[in-house]
Amino acid sequence: MPGTLYIVATPIGNLEDISLRALRVLKEADLIAAEDTRRTKKLLARYDISTPLTSYYDEIEREKAAELVKQLENGKNIALVSDAGTPTLSDPGFRLVREAIRAGAPVVPVPGASALLAVLSASGLPTDRFVFEGFLPTKRRERREKLQEVAQEPRTLVFYEAPHRLRDTLSDMLEIFGDREAVFGREVTKAYEEFVRGSLSAALAAIDRKEPRGEITLAVAGFAGETSSIDAKIGNEIANLLKQGLRVKEIAEVLGERFDYPKKDIYRMVLEKQK
Repeated sequence: MPGTLYIVATPIGNLEDISLRALRVLKEADLIAAEDTRRTKKLLARYDISTPLTSYYDEIEREKAAELVKQLENGKNIALVSDAGTPTLSDPGFRLVREAIRAGAPVVPVPGASALLAVLSASGLPTDRFVFEGFLPTKRRERREKLQEVAQEPRTLVFYEAPHRLRDTLSDMLEIFGDREAVFGREVTKAYEEFVRGSLSAALAAIDRKEPRGEITLAVAGFAGETSSIDAKIGNEIANLLKQGLRVKEIAEVLGERFDYPKKDIYRMVLEKQK
């Protein structure tokens, strides 16, 4: 019989946020596959767990997954953990889970901490329906294109972001979404946990007063029928250029460059304006 792959959630900050079941699984497993063995060693030392560790991170996931699946096929039980929180959520593990399933090995979740759910639950935003977008692209154009894709999503939007990119991300959101209600949590469950609630403009003002540090989870209200500031500007420009006699394709070219906005979307907006 093949061994079992356990997907074990670990604390996102406070080491007390681990379940009794997770501790038992980590103790009884034959091997722990960890995104960062140095960080996992601290958790294991806290609870006197001596199970062998092996590295499993993005850069080696392809080849390491095959190696771990062979161990599962030989009857070994493996616990997969990430740096913090639930594995496979913006963390390594997807390929290993897929290959373990194909090999016929049981894949068992051991639920627990998740920054996504922790911040969402305390955000004050609707939680009955939400969309998790993980980390946005680091390049500005790609990030803005992604934000434009979800600009009319009615469900609450949740993102992870690095502290040094938060200001740029919030600025793009404010321009593309309009000044929606938003919340970001930093260092959640740790000694300096902080929630900033209000609007996107208020969040920007908060980080101008105090540079953010630590892991950031950002929740933004979904689209409620309001027109974003950038859409309003583009709409006004379309009207002006139509009066000047420019063709649809020309307007899409001009405004796409001017506003760093997908030309196909402006093309559609021009056609709607003509109607």
